[in-house]
Parts: sequence; structure tokens; C-alpha cells
Amino acid sequence: MNSFLRRTCLLSLLLISNVLPAWAQSAQVANVASYEGADRQQRLIAEAKKEGSLTLYTSITAANLEILRAGFEKKYGIKLNVWRAGDDKVIQRILTEKKVNRASFDIVHVNSLEMEALHRENALQRVNSPYINMLIPVAVPPHKEWVATFLNIVVQAYNTDKIKKADLPKTYQDLLDPKWKGRLGIEANDQEWFYAVIRDMGTEKGLKFFKDLVSTNGISVRTGHSLLNNMVVSGDVPLALTVYGHMPLLAQKKGAPIDWFALEPAIALPFGIGLSKTAPHPNAAVLFYDYMLSDGQKLLSQMHYIPTNKDTESSFKNLQFKVVDKAVFLDEYEKWTTLYENIVLKAK
Repeated sequence: MNSFLRRTCLLSLLLISNVLPAWAQSAQVANVASYEGADRQQRLIAEAKKEGSLTLYTSITAANLEILRAGFEKKYGIKLNVWRAGDDKVIQRILTEKKVNRASFDIVHVNSLEMEALHRENALQRVNSPYINMLIPVAVPPHKEWVATFLNIVVQAYNTDKIKKADLPKTYQDLLDPKWKGRLGIEANDQEWFYAVIRDMGTEKGLKFFKDLVSTNGISVRTGHSLLNNMVVSGDVPLALTVYGHMPLLAQKKGAPIDWFALEPAIALPFGIGLSKTAPHPNAAVLFYDYMLSDGQKLLSQMHYIPTNKDTESSFKNLQFKVVDKAVFLDEYEKWTTLYENIVLKAK
């Protein structure tokens, strides 16, 4: 996502309640989402079949989306309509619909930074799903108006033809070695990772580290984690500082000369799901919500994401990581985006 566009969208979300009327909460949506009776599942399925379909807005990878859609439709016989775009485009569309009080989508499934912003705009309906109790604690914010379906773990990736495993850096400070000059790459919109690493180091020390890294060895900036991962495969970027963990694993399976490792602290970015307060198909939407926290978890694990269900295996089960606090980061979004742009993106 373009950093300027994302910042503009998020700031618009934070300010829009001052100039636009809030969406009216649908009593029907609230009733469906809050129901916890013993016949909850049977009621949802019966009513969802009457509704016949639901609409999902999401930014998840197209190939993985099709796997999730096929699994849901096969199980329930309910059509999943999808509008897919980048996180910024999804938020723009929701803002536009909010402005004209149009209820078009049922479920949104995007990066949890955007989910947290939607929560603050009173656009999401809390769902009393029994599957929430099966999630890891960091997947459930206190307000519970969205929950994380998976975690994107940010790892480092390297080209195995260009770099020997024995020569890999073991700490962030090792990256200051002159041997890494001109060999490092980073994604253009990873200010969340930047923020989390610096907070772990200590703000003063962390900011100094990144300034020294850029001035000493430089960082090649690329837009898109998939592009950065592909450039590691091609050898144009021998070592990438920020790729999502599932990407090198999938490339490895195809025989690409790539592997991953993790400098501590490894940072995980939640990907969240939420129900619209004005969902036109609330029963089908809650059924899909439940599906993503149950059957969908196994599919997400097979895609090499970190599932948030405590009982679902992960490709990264032995990796220690920290999760970005979205509420805190959103409060400081402008500050850290500006720092990232001034310190890291100037390396372009």
C-alpha cells in the first residue's frame, strides 16, 4: 500500500465522525451477533440459507482467498461474494459507503490496523462467537469488535546462492557490518515493524540504529512484500529485512534459492475480521465469521500463516515473536510514519 494513501485513509477514518452522521446500528444485526442459545449454529445455518449469500471486503491474497471461499461454499452451500483490493482501497470504499449511508458489505477482513480504525468509527458489530474462546489472547482486543484470524510474521529472507547461512547476521547490530552495504532491502510500508523494533530496542537507541544502518550500508526500498520476496529469489536483493513468513516458504517449495531467518524480536502483524453493523446478510456473515475462526484456521495454517486458534499447528510454532499493539500504534501512526519516511524511505 502507498504510504501516503494509507496515512490519508486512516486519518480520514479518525476524523470522519466529526463531519458525517454515524451509521445507524441494525437491531437485526445486533440480535444475530449476540445470540448465544444452544441452537445458535442451527439457527445461523437455516437463516443463512434463506439469505443465500454474503459479501466480503478483503485484501487477502487472491489464491488463498479462493481456497477459503471454496471451503465455505462447499460446507454450507452459501455463495460468498467478494470485493478484493489493497487495504487502502477497502477502507476508501467503506468510507464512501458510510458517507452515503449505504450498507453493501457484510464482513471485512483486512490488516488489523484498519480494523482498529473501523472500530473507532463505530462501524463494526461485536460477535459473541464461541470460537473466540479458542483464540490466542493477542488475537482478541478488549472491545472484541474485531478479532485476528491469523498473524503475518515478519521475517528476514536471503538468497541462498548469494549468502551462506553461516554468514547471516545474528543481531540487528550485525547489519551495521560494511559487508552488508548495498545488499539489504525493505518494504516501503513497514512502519509498524519499524515502530515495534525501535520500541523494543528503546526509542533513542533504535532510532540511532536505523539512521546508522541507512547511512552506513543503505537499504533498497521496494513496494510490496511479494515483490521484495521475488527480488530475493532473483538475487537483486540478497537479504530482505521485512517479508511475510509464508512467502519464502512457498517459494522454497517451488525450488527457489531462498530461505528465511528471524532477528529478535520477530514481529507479528495481526490480520482481522469484523462484522458490519449494517450487514445486509447477518446470519450468513456470522456463519462465515465462525468459519474463519474454526475450519478456516486449518486452511490458513496450510498457507503458512500463523493461525490464531490455540489448537491449530503453525509452520512457525517454535518461533518467539511479539505482536504490535494496534490501538497504541494507531494513536501514534502519524509520528511513526513520518519517522519511517524520513529515516528509511529516503534510502530510495
